[in-house]
Amino acid sequence: MTGGDGVAVDDRLLGWVREDFGVTLESVRRVGYGADETAELWRAVDADGRVLAVKLSGGTPAGLVLSAYLAERGVPGIAAPLRTRDGDVCAVRDGRRLSVVPWVSDERALGGGMEVAHWRAYGRVLAAVHATVVTEELTRVLPAEDHTHRQVAARVRATDRAVAAVDDATADPFTREAAGRWRPVAGLLAGLLDRADALGAELRGRPVAHVVCHGDPHLGNVLLDVDGGVWLIDWDDAVLAPRERDLMFVRGGVLAFAPVTPRQQAAFFEGYGPVEPDPVRLAYHLTVRALDDIADWTRQAMDTGHDDADRVRALDIVRGLVTPVGLVSLARDALVGIGHSPASAAG
Repeated sequence: MTGGDGVAVDDRLLGWVREDFGVTLESVRRVGYGADETAELWRAVDADGRVLAVKLSGGTPAGLVLSAYLAERGVPGIAAPLRTRDGDVCAVRDGRRLSVVPWVSDERALGGGMEVAHWRAYGRVLAAVHATVVTEELTRVLPAEDHTHRQVAARVRATDRAVAAVDDATADPFTREAAGRWRPVAGLLAGLLDRADALGAELRGRPVAHVVCHGDPHLGNVLLDVDGGVWLIDWDDAVLAPRERDLMFVRGGVLAFAPVTPRQQAAFFEGYGPVEPDPVRLAYHLTVRALDDIADWTRQAMDTGHDDADRVRALDIVRGLVTPVGLVSLARDALVGIGHSPASAAG
């Protein structure tokens, strides 16, 4: 069988879905959404005409366990994964998780279709997720925010070392531009990391009750249906954390090409309900996300093992991150707003 893009589809995938889920796929098309390098996604249609999202991904099944839990309890905007023949939310194939989830919509929020009503619905969905009772089962399967960001800090420092080692005279164009984008903000990034360390220590000293968080609810993970509803997809980063972990994606957004306007924020909070996000927690999570994104996308842009198209995409994202409306700038401004200027921290 070949997919809609003409690329041969591994027959093993069809066999796995049939064997593990009892589902016969009639057509399969590879989809390129997402930033997870370990994941592959297909849009499939089964023998009954159902449209399905078939995914191979790394990590743990926690996000699938959570989305099944939420959907079974009637939380709106959550698609429940299909169960395997053994009743599990996923199977394991070639060392990765194989999951099958209903394909709820082809319309992505990033396509520009988010109207005021959608923003209100988005707020209601996220409010319902945050209102979910944190059971012993969820505590057992979901990671908990600890405000340490060790892995992010390690990636930032490793990327900084890699950039320092770049010889512009011999580097390929992608590596040269990526390094050129990093160098002017290297001092700012050092300041952001220093401030994140200080805020993390402060927040560890004043813990709050955690809620169920999606962990990555930017508009790239929001789908719109024909009835005006919104759907949250890709729960791989689900976490127990303060609600600010999710709300930072609404306070200005995290995508330079899709900033959240004051009108959109107002509509979201009409749906979400009254809440006063902690500006220190917002600043912390924005800063950690900014550091994680720029380190990861810079590394991908410099990685000669990636296809040129992937490296071009990574460079586009890096360019956006350091614009005045990019996440690095948003994190800096949030820190300045709470009196933690990263410029002074960086010296």
